[in-house]
Amino acid sequence: MKVDVERSMLPYVEHACLALPESSPLKIQGSRFVVLNVLILLRQINNTTIEQYNMHFPFNDDIILENQRALLRPVHSKDVDILFSIATEDKNLLQYSPAPVYTRELLQQYIDQAIRLRRDHQRYTFTVFDKKENAWAGSTSYLNISNPDDRLEIGATWYGKAFQRTGLNKNCKFLLLEYAFEHLHAHRVELKTDERNAASRKAIEKIGGKFEGILRSHTVMSDGYRRNTVYYSILKEEWEGMKDGFLEYTGS
Repeated sequence: MKVDVERSMLPYVEHACLALPESSPLKIQGSRFVVLNVLILLRQINNTTIEQYNMHFPFNDDIILENQRALLRPVHSKDVDILFSIATEDKNLLQYSPAPVYTRELLQQYIDQAIRLRRDHQRYTFTVFDKKENAWAGSTSYLNISNPDDRLEIGATWYGKAFQRTGLNKNCKFLLLEYAFEHLHAHRVELKTDERNAASRKAIEKIGGKFEGILRSHTVMSDGYRRNTVYYSILKEEWEGMKDGFLEYTGS
């Protein structure tokens, strides 16, 4: 990342020099001398690569993530219709999630909340299209987004039964991680799941998520049960070492 300040700062430097008292040593040396030296300093700054990025999540942009297998685009209110059949085919589809979607009303609430949270700059939810099957498959999100800490979470992921363990999830995770690390310049991506959800834990571990611990009695479920939440993470330097072979395993 380059600091493009030389051109933008020039008018301010010249103005400051002109405003100096006549007796000022800098004024005596001449404003052209001062401007020249300041510009040399700014040029040195401008030619320095800054390693410490600050993440700025583009909530107002329509983010489209796509490869040969999957397409992710922002959730819309009309998605109630295209997701209804897969969301309601199995009441236990989101048994480990605090927000079930097994009725049209629940799905509508889920989508309305996702749209509202994007507007409030808290969460960014995608609807997932499976290009291999030519069908809408489910949903996934960026959440717990912290720009000052250069981190976010990938989660709230669910797919219809027919799309599970087909490689779709792996492709979606690749697109989300690639965008987080290489476009947003995140330094940490978090993933979490219910301690009881063995399939989700296995899937996270297969994509390289590092186990960090279990938060006990962490989240209240829709039925009142207090679940323990398992935390995983992937760091930027780990992503650099795993991305080239990420899609070789396609069983999730």
